[in-house]
Amino acid sequence: MRPLDGIRGRLNHAQAVFCRTADRISSEKWAIEPAPEQWSAAEVVAHLVAVERAVITKADHVSRKTPLPISTIERLHLPMWFVEARLIKRKSPLPMDPGLMAEKETMLGMLRAARERTFAFLAETEKRDLSAYYWRHPFIGMLCAYEWMEMLAAHQIRHAKQMREIHRKISRK
Repeated sequence: MRPLDGIRGRLNHAQAVFCRTADRISSEKWAIEPAPEQWSAAEVVAHLVAVERAVITKADHVSRKTPLPISTIERLHLPMWFVEARLIKRKSPLPMDPGLMAEKETMLGMLRAARERTFAFLAETEKRDLSAYYWRHPFIGMLCAYEWMEMLAAHQIRHAKQMREIHRKISRK
């Protein structure tokens, strides 16, 4: 079984890095798009909340069933550093949920709640081995439940970099 302490540590680190970056953006500029067709800080947080909720919902659903056999070849995927690197910008396969848009502190509270649910899922399944439970990530390949948790951390680091870019751009306005 993968060491959950390492996964929890990466999730905590990613959340801390992201929140420090988000704190640099004022409430007044929270919903300002830095340029046409670019997300605001609010939209980035809404995206992170939606993705984390979707991953944990899927993990909970998949882990209640018998794991499906996955070949070694099918288990190959891009490394997590690729998620963090932002080398290739991708459009999210999840549509933006306008219901997640709110004031800065409310949205950061939703982000914290989503992460708390992730930690609760890890605690609830701690005595089980979830390494046999796989499902496909739309860009990087098949991931087991633990790799999905690592992806959440890498994904948040990726978007912390995006938040830094947003801060730089809107600070000039």
